[in-house]
Amino acid sequence: MPAVKEYPFYLKSTVILFGLILLVYVFSQLADVMIPLAFAAFIAILLNPVCNWLQGKKIPKIFAILIAMLMGAILLAGLFYFLSSQIVQFGDSLPMLKQKFSGLFVTLKGWVAATFNITVQKQDQMIKDAMNNSQALVGRTLGSVLGVFGLIFVIPVYVFLTLFYKTLILNFLFEVFSEENSKQVAEVLKETKMAIQSYLQGLLIEMIIVAILNSTALMLLGVKYGILIGVIGAILNLLPYIGGIIAIALPVLMATVTKDGYATQLGVIIAYLVIQFIDNNILVPRIVSSKVQINALISIVVVLLGNLLWGLSGMFLSIPFIAVLKIIFDRIDGLKPWGKLLGDTMPTRYKGEIWGRRKKAVLPPPK
Repeated sequence: MPAVKEYPFYLKSTVILFGLILLVYVFSQLADVMIPLAFAAFIAILLNPVCNWLQGKKIPKIFAILIAMLMGAILLAGLFYFLSSQIVQFGDSLPMLKQKFSGLFVTLKGWVAATFNITVQKQDQMIKDAMNNSQALVGRTLGSVLGVFGLIFVIPVYVFLTLFYKTLILNFLFEVFSEENSKQVAEVLKETKMAIQSYLQGLLIEMIIVAILNSTALMLLGVKYGILIGVIGAILNLLPYIGGIIAIALPVLMATVTKDGYATQLGVIIAYLVIQFIDNNILVPRIVSSKVQINALISIVVVLLGNLLWGLSGMFLSIPFIAVLKIIFDRIDGLKPWGKLLGDTMPTRYKGEIWGRRKKAVLPPPK
């Protein structure tokens, strides 16, 4: 058997780099197709156990898929109905909140002028320039939101077809690889499917618990629209670190506008810090991280890259996507180092002792 030619590292790394650039370019150009497919794939993975259970009850495959999708749609519609009812109540108080926020904003500009010696006129000009520069960003964000609403009609079709052609897709993955690797492919697919399902289910359970904790804390502190803000904070919590900061800022801002003094704001900060502690040290390790764990550096980087690539949709898809990659990397020998890089397990020592004291050379015994 002829020896396999080994290419130098710089050549292999260059080919990999160009491959990644080409892949990112294709993803960015085909965003209108790839985004609904990505959402549909994750939803199909979540609904797959329900479909299998229904088919086990002798229900035909098509009806099992439709029933599972109907159950998911009912849950989603209930969530939207709940949020919309809270938003309607928020809209009724919007004029009063706007008036109080304007007064607070005038006070803030006066404090900035007295503290940093920046005139009110100059502050207004800076705000105007910032608003002009952010019009493109607002337009992209609005386009992403409208795109998400447009996907509501496309994603169900993709979900149905993905579940219907599940066997065809799996057989394709088996046939892509050589026959001697079929056992390894089957193990990777089985473990990956189970881990992804557990991971996504863990995220949903974590989000529900955090929403209950947030809403309860805000209602006890007397923050207006505490339920709405608490649920929004739980959804934003899916974005690591960045979402948590925004989730704390929203109730603090609402308390500042609607209440006098700073006791409520301090209570909100303390309550959210306690909830974050519970989430990071109890919920995430037991519910989510037991399936897959991504380190903080990679989490922040992929969220920012997801925003650059696919906007708002990319931010929400980035963490599940990188979690899927880690699950696959951890189960393929050649990619295990990349899985460790994405993970949050700290090694106890440096391999090869690159830093620190090097190992002494071991001399051969005398003859």
